[in-house]
Amino acid sequence: MQGFARSVLRFLISEDGPTSVEYAVMAGFIIAVAVTAISAVGTATLGLYTESAAKMP
Repeated sequence: MQGFARSVLRFLISEDGPTSVEYAVMAGFIIAVAVTAISAVGTATLGLYTESAAKMP
């Protein structure tokens, strides 16, 4: 159990822990922006298809 506690303490003291958390937060923001952009493009495309279908006889 002491070995596990030492490894956790070493991880928290090192710079790798905060850096990996920062990268995870950035990845989360990038994914959120990508999902929002894809949703907006999909909605706009649906509007174009609906408008085109309404104009057809």
